[in-house]
Amino acid sequence: MASTSQFLASLARLSLSPASRPAAASTIPRFLAPSATTQIRCAGGGTAQMQARAREKEKLKKKKRQQRFKEYKYAVPTGKGEQFSLCDAMRYIRAAEVGRPPSSVTYEVALKVRTIKNGPVIRNRIRFPHPVKNDTRIAVICPEGSNAMHDARTGGAVAFGEQSLFEIIKANPNNLPFNRLICHTDSVQALNKAGLGRVLGPKGLMPSLKTNTITKSVKTMMQEMVGAETYREKIGVIRIPIGNIQYSPRQLSDNVKTFIESIKADIARMEDRVDKDIIEVVLSSTNGPGFTLNGGFLPTDEKLDPAYLATAM
Repeated sequence: MASTSQFLASLARLSLSPASRPAAASTIPRFLAPSATTQIRCAGGGTAQMQARAREKEKLKKKKRQQRFKEYKYAVPTGKGEQFSLCDAMRYIRAAEVGRPPSSVTYEVALKVRTIKNGPVIRNRIRFPHPVKNDTRIAVICPEGSNAMHDARTGGAVAFGEQSLFEIIKANPNNLPFNRLICHTDSVQALNKAGLGRVLGPKGLMPSLKTNTITKSVKTMMQEMVGAETYREKIGVIRIPIGNIQYSPRQLSDNVKTFIESIKADIARMEDRVDKDIIEVVLSSTNGPGFTLNGGFLPTDEKLDPAYLATAM
């Protein structure tokens, strides 16, 4: 009887236990089962927001490239500040230079030019009605024994030739006997082979077509150079010595007018490439302050005779 009861109890337990479910691996093939660890994404065009951000980045890059060609910030007028006539500016400058040797003081003029950055610059040479310097020492690179060498010798060149002149430059790079150097067209190849760019370039003496120091006529070039000054635009400003402190107002006025006319002619020749214009003319001296000129000549003090501004200080 007891064995019968135990048998019935074991059957009841078996009937109440849950049935085991078959494993997926045993019924579903492995190549059809989804992977839980890998996920494949396909590259697409991106959302509208991503495309908008890409366009904004491209605009910023383009804006940065355009910023390189903006005008120089300090090459602009100083505002509605006080401006002076030429005689008034000379009067104040001479007062600042009292006690200094007249031979060591020079008037200087600075022209501020409105221009774009990294654009073409103004570069030329000018011969003033009243020369500022008379210490021009010219050297000429020309073939040995040529007619150009004869013109250089008779024109007063301090050095001339090819290899002999190259040796002088290499032997004394910091103490050159000349301050102007021109090259005949027949010697351009020899100059390039000499490799003197590192010596002459930093001193502004390397002959080139841009500086108009390579010529076919040595005689004509030397005549133009004597008493002439070279100027070059740098960061929107052109500076040049304009006269000695003992120059009369009329002499200084002639030089200033000649310089401004030359700059205007240079600007006219470049108008097809870049827009430039003069926005301010500042007169200063070796040790004195600068004064913006208003284009006038006579002093505001009627009792001041302009001739007094050329006497010894």
